[in-house]
Amino acid sequence: MNTAKHVAVLKGGWSPEREVSLSSGRGCADALRQGGYRVTEIDAGRDLADQLLKVKPDVVFNALHGRWGEDGCVQGLLEILNIPYTHSGVLASSLAMHKERAKSVFSAAGLPVANGVVVPRAEAAQGHVMAPPYVIKPVNQGSSVGVFIIRPGDNRPPAELTSPDWNLGDDVMVERYIAGRELSCAVMGNAALGVVDIIANTEFYDYEAKYASGGSRHEVPAKISAEAYAEVQRVALVAHQVLGCRGVSRADFRFDDTRDGKPELILLEVNTQPGMTPTSLVPELANLAGYSYVDLVSWMVEDASCDR
Repeated sequence: MNTAKHVAVLKGGWSPEREVSLSSGRGCADALRQGGYRVTEIDAGRDLADQLLKVKPDVVFNALHGRWGEDGCVQGLLEILNIPYTHSGVLASSLAMHKERAKSVFSAAGLPVANGVVVPRAEAAQGHVMAPPYVIKPVNQGSSVGVFIIRPGDNRPPAELTSPDWNLGDDVMVERYIAGRELSCAVMGNAALGVVDIIANTEFYDYEAKYASGGSRHEVPAKISAEAYAEVQRVALVAHQVLGCRGVSRADFRFDDTRDGKPELILLEVNTQPGMTPTSLVPELANLAGYSYVDLVSWMVEDASCDR
Protein backbone atom coordinates (compact mmCIF):
# COMPACT_ATOMS: atom_id res chain seq x y z
CA MET A 1 0.00 0.00 0.00
CA ASN A 2 1.35 3.43 -0.99
CA THR A 3 1.19 5.65 2.09
CA ALA A 4 2.85 8.67 0.45
CA LYS A 5 0.98 11.95 0.80
CA HIS A 6 -1.29 12.47 -2.21
CA VAL A 7 -0.83 15.93 -3.73
CA ALA A 8 -3.09 17.43 -6.40
CA VAL A 9 -1.17 20.02 -8.44
CA LEU A 10 -3.54 22.63 -9.87
CA LYS A 11 -2.29 24.14 -13.11
CA GLY A 12 -3.54 25.79 -16.29
CA GLY A 13 -6.92 27.35 -15.60
CA TRP A 14 -8.43 29.98 -17.87
CA SER A 15 -6.66 33.22 -17.02
CA PRO A 16 -4.33 35.01 -19.49
CA GLU A 17 -1.47 33.36 -17.56
CA ARG A 18 -2.59 29.83 -18.43
CA GLU A 19 0.59 28.85 -20.31
CA VAL A 20 2.84 30.03 -17.48
CA SER A 21 0.76 28.07 -14.99
CA LEU A 22 1.01 24.91 -17.09
CA SER A 23 4.80 25.24 -17.06
CA SER A 24 4.90 25.93 -13.31
CA GLY A 25 2.59 23.00 -12.62
CA ARG A 26 4.59 20.53 -14.67
CA GLY A 27 7.81 21.49 -12.93
CA CYS A 28 6.28 21.30 -9.45
CA ALA A 29 4.61 17.96 -10.14
CA ASP A 30 7.86 16.41 -11.40
CA ALA A 31 9.77 17.73 -8.39
CA LEU A 32 7.16 16.43 -5.94
CA ARG A 33 7.37 12.97 -7.48
CA GLN A 34 11.14 13.11 -7.01
CA GLY A 35 10.44 14.05 -3.39
CA GLY A 36 8.43 10.88 -2.86
CA TYR A 37 4.89 12.26 -3.07
CA ARG A 38 2.01 10.69 -4.96
CA VAL A 39 0.95 13.35 -7.47
CA THR A 40 -2.13 13.97 -9.59
CA GLU A 41 -1.97 16.87 -12.05
CA ILE A 42 -5.23 18.74 -12.62
CA ASP A 43 -5.81 21.21 -15.44
CA ALA A 44 -8.24 23.35 -13.48
CA GLY A 45 -11.63 23.96 -15.06
CA ARG A 46 -14.79 25.57 -13.80
CA ASP A 47 -15.77 22.13 -12.53
CA LEU A 48 -12.75 22.16 -10.21
CA ALA A 49 -14.80 21.14 -7.16
CA ASP A 50 -15.92 17.97 -8.96
CA GLN A 51 -12.36 17.33 -10.15
CA LEU A 52 -11.04 17.52 -6.59
CA LEU A 53 -13.83 15.45 -5.06
CA LYS A 54 -13.08 12.73 -7.61
CA VAL A 55 -9.32 12.75 -6.95
CA LYS A 56 -9.55 13.11 -3.13
CA PRO A 57 -6.07 14.57 -2.49
CA ASP A 58 -4.52 15.04 0.93
CA VAL A 59 -3.07 18.40 -0.12
CA VAL A 60 -3.45 20.82 -3.03
CA PHE A 61 -0.37 22.45 -4.52
CA ASN A 62 -1.76 25.57 -6.16
CA ALA A 63 0.32 26.36 -9.25
CA LEU A 64 -2.36 28.53 -10.84
CA HIS A 65 -1.48 32.10 -11.85
CA GLY A 66 -3.64 35.14 -12.48
CA ARG A 67 -7.32 35.69 -11.82
CA TRP A 68 -9.43 32.89 -10.33
CA GLY A 69 -6.33 30.98 -9.22
CA GLU A 70 -4.38 33.70 -7.45
CA ASP A 71 -7.05 36.15 -6.29
CA GLY A 72 -8.78 34.23 -3.51
CA CYS A 73 -11.37 32.39 -5.61
CA VAL A 74 -9.73 28.96 -5.66
CA GLN A 75 -8.56 29.50 -2.09
CA GLY A 76 -12.18 29.98 -1.00
CA LEU A 77 -13.22 26.80 -2.78
CA LEU A 78 -10.44 24.85 -1.07
CA GLU A 79 -11.54 26.23 2.30
CA ILE A 80 -15.10 25.04 1.61
CA LEU A 81 -13.81 21.60 0.60
CA ASN A 82 -11.50 21.59 3.65
CA ILE A 83 -8.45 20.57 1.63
CA PRO A 84 -5.11 21.94 2.89
CA TYR A 85 -3.40 24.06 0.23
CA THR A 86 -0.15 25.89 -0.42
CA HIS A 87 0.55 29.64 -0.56
CA SER A 88 -1.66 32.36 0.91
CA GLY A 89 -5.28 32.27 1.99
CA VAL A 90 -8.39 34.02 0.73
CA LEU A 91 -7.87 37.52 2.13
CA ALA A 92 -4.14 37.86 1.44
CA SER A 93 -4.56 36.46 -2.07
CA SER A 94 -7.37 38.84 -3.00
CA LEU A 95 -5.62 41.84 -1.45
CA ALA A 96 -2.30 41.20 -3.15
CA MET A 97 -3.90 40.59 -6.54
CA HIS A 98 -5.70 43.95 -6.52
CA LYS A 99 -2.84 46.42 -6.95
CA GLU A 100 -4.74 49.46 -5.67
CA ARG A 101 -5.93 47.72 -2.49
CA ALA A 102 -2.48 46.28 -1.85
CA LYS A 103 -0.86 49.71 -2.23
CA SER A 104 -3.25 51.10 0.39
CA VAL A 105 -2.14 48.42 2.83
CA PHE A 106 1.54 49.03 2.01
CA SER A 107 1.16 52.80 2.44
CA ALA A 108 -0.55 52.36 5.80
CA ALA A 109 2.43 50.25 6.91
CA GLY A 110 4.86 52.98 5.83
CA LEU A 111 6.26 51.06 2.87
CA PRO A 112 7.43 52.99 -0.21
CA VAL A 113 5.05 52.89 -3.20
CA ALA A 114 4.76 54.88 -6.41
CA ASN A 115 2.22 57.68 -6.78
CA GLY A 116 -0.61 56.55 -9.00
CA VAL A 117 -4.31 56.58 -9.77
CA VAL A 118 -6.86 54.04 -10.98
CA VAL A 119 -8.98 55.20 -13.94
CA PRO A 120 -11.32 53.61 -16.48
CA ARG A 121 -9.46 52.11 -19.40
CA ALA A 122 -11.31 54.42 -21.80
CA GLU A 123 -10.03 57.48 -19.92
CA ALA A 124 -6.44 56.21 -19.97
CA ALA A 125 -6.76 55.62 -23.72
CA GLN A 126 -8.02 59.14 -24.52
CA GLY A 127 -4.94 61.02 -23.39
CA HIS A 128 -2.20 61.32 -20.80
CA VAL A 129 -3.62 60.92 -17.29
CA MET A 130 -0.32 62.19 -15.86
CA ALA A 131 2.80 63.69 -17.36
CA PRO A 132 5.11 61.08 -18.95
CA PRO A 133 7.00 59.01 -18.09
CA TYR A 134 4.39 56.78 -16.49
CA VAL A 135 3.23 53.16 -16.48
CA ILE A 136 -0.19 51.74 -17.33
CA LYS A 137 -1.07 48.32 -15.92
CA PRO A 138 -4.23 46.27 -15.27
CA VAL A 139 -5.41 46.49 -11.68
CA ASN A 140 -5.67 42.74 -11.12
CA GLN A 141 -3.40 40.78 -13.44
CA GLY A 142 0.08 39.33 -13.04
CA SER A 143 3.16 38.35 -15.09
CA SER A 144 3.36 41.90 -16.49
CA VAL A 145 0.40 41.13 -18.75
CA GLY A 146 -0.98 44.36 -20.25
CA VAL A 147 1.78 46.63 -18.88
CA PHE A 148 2.87 49.65 -20.95
CA ILE A 149 5.54 52.30 -20.33
CA ILE A 150 4.65 55.75 -21.69
CA ARG A 151 7.80 57.75 -22.42
CA PRO A 152 8.32 61.51 -22.75
CA GLY A 153 7.49 62.44 -26.32
CA ASP A 154 4.84 59.76 -26.78
CA ASN A 155 1.87 61.51 -28.33
CA ARG A 156 -0.78 59.30 -26.82
CA PRO A 157 -1.33 56.11 -24.80
CA PRO A 158 -1.01 52.74 -26.59
CA ALA A 159 -3.70 51.70 -29.07
CA GLU A 160 -3.97 48.30 -27.34
CA LEU A 161 -6.09 49.94 -24.64
CA THR A 162 -8.95 50.32 -27.14
CA SER A 163 -8.55 46.92 -28.77
CA PRO A 164 -11.72 44.79 -28.92
CA ASP A 165 -9.53 41.87 -27.85
CA TRP A 166 -8.67 43.51 -24.50
CA ASN A 167 -9.73 41.11 -21.71
CA LEU A 168 -7.81 42.52 -18.75
CA GLY A 169 -10.55 44.51 -17.02
CA ASP A 170 -12.19 47.92 -17.41
CA ASP A 171 -9.97 49.75 -14.90
CA VAL A 172 -6.23 50.35 -15.15
CA MET A 173 -3.63 51.73 -12.78
CA VAL A 174 -1.51 54.65 -13.93
CA GLU A 175 1.70 55.10 -11.93
CA ARG A 176 4.76 57.31 -11.99
CA TYR A 177 7.58 55.55 -13.83
CA ILE A 178 10.55 54.66 -11.62
CA ALA A 179 13.89 54.42 -13.40
CA GLY A 180 16.67 52.08 -12.36
CA ARG A 181 17.02 48.43 -11.48
CA GLU A 182 14.37 45.70 -11.28
CA LEU A 183 14.84 43.85 -7.98
CA SER A 184 12.93 40.96 -6.47
CA CYS A 185 12.99 39.25 -3.08
CA ALA A 186 11.27 36.03 -2.02
CA VAL A 187 9.82 35.32 1.41
CA MET A 188 9.58 31.74 2.67
CA GLY A 189 7.64 31.28 5.87
CA ASN A 190 8.77 34.06 8.18
CA ALA A 191 12.12 34.79 6.54
CA ALA A 192 13.18 36.91 3.60
CA LEU A 193 15.46 35.09 1.18
CA GLY A 194 17.98 36.76 -1.09
CA VAL A 195 17.62 39.62 -3.57
CA VAL A 196 17.95 39.23 -7.33
CA ASP A 197 18.73 41.98 -9.85
CA ILE A 198 16.91 41.31 -13.12
CA ILE A 199 18.50 42.56 -16.33
CA ALA A 200 15.88 42.20 -19.06
CA ASN A 201 16.71 41.94 -22.75
CA THR A 202 13.49 43.79 -23.52
CA GLU A 203 12.33 47.30 -22.58
CA PHE A 204 11.43 46.09 -19.10
CA TYR A 205 10.80 42.80 -17.28
CA ASP A 206 7.73 41.98 -19.35
CA TYR A 207 6.04 38.64 -20.08
CA GLU A 208 8.67 37.66 -22.67
CA ALA A 209 11.57 38.61 -20.41
CA LYS A 210 10.03 36.61 -17.56
CA TYR A 211 9.37 33.36 -19.37
CA ALA A 212 11.25 33.14 -22.68
CA SER A 213 14.59 31.36 -22.63
CA GLY A 214 17.27 34.06 -22.60
CA GLY A 215 14.70 36.80 -22.02
CA SER A 216 16.58 38.13 -19.02
CA ARG A 217 19.73 37.71 -16.97
CA HIS A 218 19.62 37.36 -13.20
CA GLU A 219 22.32 38.57 -10.83
CA VAL A 220 21.97 36.47 -7.68
CA PRO A 221 22.71 37.92 -5.22
CA ALA A 222 22.08 41.46 -6.47
CA LYS A 223 25.19 43.63 -6.61
CA ILE A 224 23.87 46.51 -4.52
CA SER A 225 25.06 47.98 -1.24
CA ALA A 226 24.62 45.94 1.93
CA GLU A 227 22.28 48.63 3.27
CA ALA A 228 20.06 48.54 0.17
CA TYR A 229 20.08 44.73 0.15
CA ALA A 230 18.92 44.58 3.76
CA GLU A 231 16.23 47.20 3.12
CA VAL A 232 14.79 45.21 0.21
CA GLN A 233 14.62 42.15 2.46
CA ARG A 234 12.99 44.15 5.26
CA VAL A 235 10.32 45.66 3.01
CA ALA A 236 9.59 42.30 1.34
CA LEU A 237 9.04 40.63 4.72
CA VAL A 238 6.88 43.46 6.09
CA ALA A 239 4.79 43.47 2.90
CA HIS A 240 4.30 39.69 3.20
CA GLN A 241 3.23 40.11 6.82
CA VAL A 242 0.88 43.10 6.48
CA LEU A 243 -1.00 41.40 3.63
CA GLY A 244 -1.28 38.27 5.77
CA CYS A 245 0.59 36.05 3.31
CA ARG A 246 1.55 32.47 4.08
CA GLY A 247 4.05 30.04 2.59
CA VAL A 248 6.07 31.55 -0.23
CA SER A 249 5.62 35.00 -1.78
CA ARG A 250 7.75 37.31 -3.91
CA ALA A 251 7.99 41.09 -3.73
CA ASP A 252 9.01 43.13 -6.79
CA PHE A 253 10.77 46.48 -6.62
CA ARG A 254 12.24 49.31 -8.66
CA PHE A 255 15.50 50.68 -7.30
CA ASP A 256 16.94 53.92 -8.67
CA ASP A 257 20.52 54.25 -7.50
CA THR A 258 21.49 56.66 -10.29
CA ARG A 259 20.10 59.82 -8.73
CA ASP A 260 22.13 62.36 -6.82
CA GLY A 261 21.62 61.95 -3.14
CA LYS A 262 19.65 59.10 -1.56
CA PRO A 263 18.69 56.15 -3.82
CA GLU A 264 14.97 55.48 -4.22
CA LEU A 265 13.41 52.06 -3.50
CA ILE A 266 9.79 51.49 -4.56
CA LEU A 267 7.71 48.41 -3.80
CA LEU A 268 5.65 47.50 -6.87
CA GLU A 269 3.67 44.46 -5.74
CA VAL A 270 3.66 41.15 -3.89
CA ASN A 271 3.04 37.92 -5.81
CA THR A 272 1.31 35.30 -3.67
CA GLN A 273 1.61 32.65 -6.42
CA PRO A 274 5.08 33.36 -7.82
CA GLY A 275 6.16 31.53 -10.95
CA MET A 276 7.85 28.15 -10.61
CA THR A 277 9.00 27.73 -14.23
CA PRO A 278 12.61 26.94 -15.24
CA THR A 279 13.28 30.70 -15.61
CA SER A 280 11.42 31.79 -12.46
CA LEU A 281 12.99 33.75 -9.63
CA VAL A 282 11.77 31.99 -6.48
CA PRO A 283 13.49 28.64 -7.19
CA GLU A 284 16.68 30.58 -7.91
CA LEU A 285 16.45 32.55 -4.67
CA ALA A 286 15.60 29.41 -2.68
CA ASN A 287 18.66 27.72 -4.17
CA LEU A 288 20.78 30.63 -2.95
CA ALA A 289 19.48 29.85 0.56
CA GLY A 290 20.40 26.17 0.19
CA TYR A 291 17.05 24.73 -0.94
CA SER A 292 16.94 22.60 -4.07
CA TYR A 293 13.84 22.78 -6.27
CA VAL A 294 12.64 19.49 -4.72
CA ASP A 295 13.32 20.85 -1.22
CA LEU A 296 11.35 24.00 -2.01
CA VAL A 297 8.17 22.36 -3.31
CA SER A 298 8.33 19.73 -0.54
CA TRP A 299 8.54 22.50 2.07
CA MET A 300 5.51 24.17 0.50
CA VAL A 301 3.46 20.96 0.66
CA GLU A 302 4.38 20.36 4.30
CA ASP A 303 3.46 23.99 5.07
CA ALA A 304 0.00 23.61 3.49
CA SER A 305 -3.10 24.16 5.59
CA CYS A 306 -6.60 25.60 5.62
CA ASP A 307 -7.57 28.81 7.46
CA ARG A 308 -4.55 30.56 5.96
